[in-house]
Amino acid sequence: MRQVPLTARVVALAVVTLVGVGSCTPDRQADPGGRGGGLAQAGSAEQGTGAGGSSGPDQRTRPNPTPTKAKPKPRPKPTPTRTAAPERAAPTAPTRAAGCQQGEHQREVETYLAKLGGFGRVTVDGRQSAADCAAIKKFQQRYDIRPAAGRAGPTTYDVSKRLATTDTRRCKAGSSGTTFCIDLTRQTTWAVRGGKVVWGPTVTRTGMPGYATPAGTYKINYRNIKEWSDPYEVWLPYWQHFTQGMGYHQTTTYLHEKSIGSHGCVNLLPADARRAWELGKVGSRVVLFGRRPGT
Repeated sequence: MRQVPLTARVVALAVVTLVGVGSCTPDRQADPGGRGGGLAQAGSAEQGTGAGGSSGPDQRTRPNPTPTKAKPKPRPKPTPTRTAAPERAAPTAPTRAAGCQQGEHQREVETYLAKLGGFGRVTVDGRQSAADCAAIKKFQQRYDIRPAAGRAGPTTYDVSKRLATTDTRRCKAGSSGTTFCIDLTRQTTWAVRGGKVVWGPTVTRTGMPGYATPAGTYKINYRNIKEWSDPYEVWLPYWQHFTQGMGYHQTTTYLHEKSIGSHGCVNLLPADARRAWELGKVGSRVVLFGRRPGT
């Protein structure tokens, strides 16, 4: 048998040893998918966590979506609404306002009613308003001014002026009992008791031309709830006589008719005649001063 030289055996053993080592330790830097060798790049260990700069295998199967600009949602269109038309300014001199006709003495009547008080809120501006109308109507109803429609006409102006300008201090009333005072010039009357006005001033109508009611101081000397007048053949309610066939009584005609008057008596509105009757008695003083215009 032919013997192999010792040198050849040693060489063969070395070759076998090298081949075994190469097959047990695969190259970790080789491409694991077999797509070609090459060195692994630094940071490859971070790809599994997604912390690296390159995408991992699972990320390659789902491509990153391309960012797109979101379309803005259309703004809802506002529902159109009707704008209220601006109020028109009232004319400077309206002929009719708040249901009442404006009279030729609007500002003057407003002024006097504001001074008198007791008839409601009044604005002194010469223009009719709902409040002015209500106050004027109330005044007209109180003093039987016809029609009571809230218009500041001549009669309303005349009556309000007379009442607002009456000075109750001009009457020289007694220190005791009730004194009836009559301002013949302004055609107003009132009662004083204990130094205080307890009734009025209110409107009256005294003697017409030829029958002027005389100024002076008198006393009531006769009273009758309903007196018959022989000369004039008319009933005189709430009669309180003080001189020469003259006295207080309820008017038998429209009190504000200036073309006529009494025959010297002091005419009163029904409510005023009743109140004077309640306050008076035989012996009550009656003080008249001034003179009715035109007599």
